[in-house]
Amino acid sequence: MTYRQDINGCLAEACKNGLTATELDDALRRAAPSLPALARKRQDGSLPLLGLPARRDDIAQLEPLAAEFRKLKDVIVLGTGGSSLGGQTLVALAAPDRTRIHFMDNVDPHSFALLFDALDPTKTGLVAISKSGGTAETLVQFFACMDWLGKRNGARTIVVTEPKPNPLRALAGARKLRILDHDPGIGGRYSVLSNVGLLPAMIAGVDVVKLRRGADTVLDATLAARHPRDAAPALGAAIAVALNERHRVANTVIMPYVDRLAHFGLWFRQLWAESLGKDGKGTTPIRAVGTVDQHSQLQLYLAGPADKMFSLVMLDQAGKGPRMPAKLPDAILAYLAGKRMGDLIDAEQRATAQTLIRNGRPTRVFALPRLDAESIGALLMHYMLETIIAADLWGVNAFDQPAVEEGKVLARQYLGEKGPAKAQ
Repeated sequence: MTYRQDINGCLAEACKNGLTATELDDALRRAAPSLPALARKRQDGSLPLLGLPARRDDIAQLEPLAAEFRKLKDVIVLGTGGSSLGGQTLVALAAPDRTRIHFMDNVDPHSFALLFDALDPTKTGLVAISKSGGTAETLVQFFACMDWLGKRNGARTIVVTEPKPNPLRALAGARKLRILDHDPGIGGRYSVLSNVGLLPAMIAGVDVVKLRRGADTVLDATLAARHPRDAAPALGAAIAVALNERHRVANTVIMPYVDRLAHFGLWFRQLWAESLGKDGKGTTPIRAVGTVDQHSQLQLYLAGPADKMFSLVMLDQAGKGPRMPAKLPDAILAYLAGKRMGDLIDAEQRATAQTLIRNGRPTRVFALPRLDAESIGALLMHYMLETIIAADLWGVNAFDQPAVEEGKVLARQYLGEKGPAKAQ
């Protein structure tokens, strides 16, 4: 078992603002057509991301590149949004003694100045990722890094972009850089199991075969389910949509009690927001991290507007970590005596879940017996499927993002009005 989803805290029997059996049954009935539709799309290849978990050939092709880059001290990964967040999620699992991976997903000049000051260009590799090849931020990052790396940059640079004419591909071709094809049928926010996420993960030493195995387990179980109640992602989607439609739950909070899943929360935030926020539909995703945000957000969550669904991701950490002294000088601290650090986070994650439920905040729990490549692969696939099924329930397209384009067009207009930058 890679994870267990407990949805009891989202039901009226346990939570006063939870779903009744009738409300959940209705949402599950509406979700039912999504499962055979997904099975057909996997079978006919019309949704390529569903074919990734079973593949191994592309991993074999990536391994020589990853092995080459693992010899470097540092690797910079350029990209933004889906080109970066999936890779960051996977690399968070890597051992600390591996090649250092630096994800640069913004265009703050100060951040790049600090990066360039800290690294040796002769011992640094570059991976630039842009599906369209026309993302302005990635192109600016690319020019800056190529200039910093110097004349021998081509030997330590890989570009990932769609196999069609685009600016990044043209620039890479002119410089005779190595180019990997970004599957045009897989959107950036769904690309974590493709070469977009796999290459940085492999450089960092993550076992991507196990990653895909975990994803495949969830996908197979979901498509084999006879009823959406038996498919964890369909059940999660039905709950999220029904809470929104029946109980005005407008926000969904994901709160892992594991530091290594902090980037996973950011990956989910983009996936959910960009896939579902259309035609007035969707809920606002919020990333919190336990126990840190118990001290910054929990007051609002418990006593503020009752408009949130909570998903707590809990890892079995009891009995792990440094041990407290058997005797403590202050009697008030007796409850900590002899306990380990993992005992505290275990108690706090369970207490938070129960406190939220008792205060009428619908809460589900993902329980992880361990955190490794296989379990993160399972969680990633769960949430991609849950998002796609939720889109079906809301009647929106899970794979486009039309509203984003307006800002891009306006930014280009502003740049054009300013004219070329003056030399300093």
